[in-house]
Amino acid sequence: MKRPRQTRRAYAYFTDMTTRWRDNDAYGHMNNVVFYEYVDTCVNGWLKASGALDVPGGPVIGLVVESACVFHAPLGFPEPVAVGLRVSRIGTSSVQYDVGLFAPDGREAAAEARFTHVYVARDTRRPMPLPDRMREALASLQVSEADRERD
Repeated sequence: MKRPRQTRRAYAYFTDMTTRWRDNDAYGHMNNVVFYEYVDTCVNGWLKASGALDVPGGPVIGLVVESACVFHAPLGFPEPVAVGLRVSRIGTSSVQYDVGLFAPDGREAAAEARFTHVYVARDTRRPMPLPDRMREALASLQVSEADRERD
């Protein structure tokens, strides 16, 4: 049974990432654990670049509390990976990110990941409300269901 896949339209932000020789496994495609490296790099790279979070020295840090990935098609060296990012839920102290990994010319995601951060005070590791600046930046990554389905 073929599973439905998100298209590029479902994501608010994209970045291109270079694959590495070591990303491929014995089967000649990118190993599943490497997908998570790209997901983590995309989320944290966006947080830093957008100014939503002071990485690495700020008083608030994000801890991963949940992650999952559905794999649809292989990716791997030497082809780059286009990584799409959106926010599907903003809570009081948590955020759920959805990340799509695409072949350079791929219309549908080769993999779809879910990545949930809980934001905590650096010194106590206790959850804290998202700072207003961060909440505003995260809102720019939300994509409506109607926009996701238009294609």
